[in-house]
Amino acid sequence: MEPVKIEKANSPKFNKEFFKSFLLNYALYIVLFIMIIFFIVKDPTFLSFKNLTNILTQASTRGILALGVAGLIVLQGTDLSAGRILGLTAVISASLLQSATYASRMYPNLPVLPLVVPLLAAIFIGAIFGAINGFGVAKLKLHAFIITLGTQLIAYGATCLYIDRPPLGAQPIANLDTRYRDFVNGSISLGPIDIPYLIIYLAIIALIMWFVWNKTTLGKNMFAIGGNLEAAAVSGVNVVKNIMIIFIISGVLYGIAGFLEAARAGSTSTATGFNYELDAISACVVGGVSFSGGVGTIPGVLIGAVLLQVINYGLNFIGVNSYWQFIIRGLIIIIAVSLDVRKYLAKK
Repeated sequence: MEPVKIEKANSPKFNKEFFKSFLLNYALYIVLFIMIIFFIVKDPTFLSFKNLTNILTQASTRGILALGVAGLIVLQGTDLSAGRILGLTAVISASLLQSATYASRMYPNLPVLPLVVPLLAAIFIGAIFGAINGFGVAKLKLHAFIITLGTQLIAYGATCLYIDRPPLGAQPIANLDTRYRDFVNGSISLGPIDIPYLIIYLAIIALIMWFVWNKTTLGKNMFAIGGNLEAAAVSGVNVVKNIMIIFIISGVLYGIAGFLEAARAGSTSTATGFNYELDAISACVVGGVSFSGGVGTIPGVLIGAVLLQVINYGLNFIGVNSYWQFIIRGLIIIIAVSLDVRKYLAKK
């Protein structure tokens, strides 16, 4: 009886296929890791606890924004309006929570409001925009790119009209209430370590969204619709209702992010939220949320948001020209989406 020939696992063909598969799945992470190592070598002080908390704090509002955009990408959509909705809700939140002693207050006769009132206003405005986007996609059958491009312009125009009005005219909304700044920029002490509130807020929202994605019928329906809309509809999923709810949730998250961003930055203007939607989309794709639909995880989105913020912070830290930073961020987006498309084609 002849012995059975077994192909060795370390054959050249096996190694070649494994290497190609490894690069396909992890090339972007390798590039980002190399960049982080470069920052550390360039300036070892980059790897400090203070810098780590600064990075996580700066990533917080963009991370919340990315958690909203991620659900839409799972649905094979996107959202170009996220940054401008954040900007509008940030401007409104700041205008309602300026210091009562500030001479150039937007509403000089406005009584001191509880923090929850502007927060609810921001959430409501975000939810309205989310509902408009969802209605356009679910009922009018518009591509998410088109409807969110339209609402992006509407949100930006509304922000400009809100700020540019008599008697003060267009100027940044600053000098925010101390309660507001402390609520957002404060920290909790755990022995020698101070954990900023913004990191805690991001963690809480991420846990809630993880539960929604993984433990609710809405989450299961979202992945079913993103994976195969026709099959989901045939199996009894109310596609219109679920798409609407997911878009509204995204709008709510934009409103919360806007409320937090105003106090984090210390002031707001018409530039607040500019290009934030691109950072959010980049974080999602880097974190493994596929434009082919039906694929994505909450931890992946968080990792993507933090990784991109590490790159942004590191480039500023070592003094890279801001124009080069735009080029580098653009290349990261192109590489991330290219790898995502190749993974999709490989699976097919």
